Amino acid sequence: MRDLHLDHLRAFVEVIERGSFSAAATRLNLTQPAISQQVRSLERRLGVRLIERLGRRATPTLAGEELLAHCRTIDAAVGAAVAAMDRHATGTVGQVRLGTGATACTYLLPPVLRRLRAAFPSLQIVVVTGNTPDLARAVEENRIDVGLLTLPTPGRIFDVTPLLDDPFVAFTAADDAADLPDTVDAHWLARRPVVLYEPGAHTRRLVDLWSAQAGVSIAAVMELGNVEAIKQLVGAGLGCGVLPGMAVPAGERGLAVRPLDPPLSRQLGLVLRRDKVLHRGLREVVEALKALAPAMG
Repeated sequence: MRDLHLDHLRAFVEVIERGSFSAAATRLNLTQPAISQQVRSLERRLGVRLIERLGRRATPTLAGEELLAHCRTIDAAVGAAVAAMDRHATGTVGQVRLGTGATACTYLLPPVLRRLRAAFPSLQIVVVTGNTPDLARAVEENRIDVGLLTLPTPGRIFDVTPLLDDPFVAFTAADDAADLPDTVDAHWLARRPVVLYEPGAHTRRLVDLWSAQAGVSIAAVMELGNVEAIKQLVGAGLGCGVLPGMAVPAGERGLAVRPLDPPLSRQLGLVLRRDKVLHRGLREVVEALKALAPAMG
């Protein structure tokens, strides 16, 4: 269309977003000379300089800034066109790539996915699990369509809808419930063996911050990256546990569950690119996730 090449526009956007031609080349799996040639061809076609260097960083000129805004619109329009043709080709309402944490995937999403499958049998939903920063980056780069993520998720490019609060709880084996107070504080936990989520995870960082604010440090006797493994070890009497409440509902067999004092919770929300075009399938997934707010809140 008017001799503009989408690959050249993509190369220009990647250079601006990543701040260098070499980083853009790595992202697009091309050589740096190839990226430079694509940007030069685009500049010759448009008759303006699009990129300048400030120090070691590639930044857009005034013309480049204006083109960048158009590129995002073009990318969204092309994505919508491809999605529309895919529906014609496959007879489905599309594919949706959903990113979320392992806990929400295990304990929150199954009934949502079951209802969507019953209502839209041809809708393809691909669920990707990971940590919040990586998934937010995947949303930004359009590698996934929507995230159900722990907030806050900063970034002007995102449209964020808070959905629900998930209070943390402390729990022990049911046989050890006699020693468990009605509400559990950090000082009580600091005097006992505790099985915690592995370091680096957002869940662990929240617990560490909560205990630090109480002036104590909870020393984990075991650290695992799997919620069910933590529950099994605690249920076997090997210590206490602290996890998001959706993973340890009150009344779960073999466990005694108590709220924390002071309360600790995380907030989950819906994260989309502001310029994301919602095809039918994505629209249905977004609405199903938004319905969690009154259901869980």
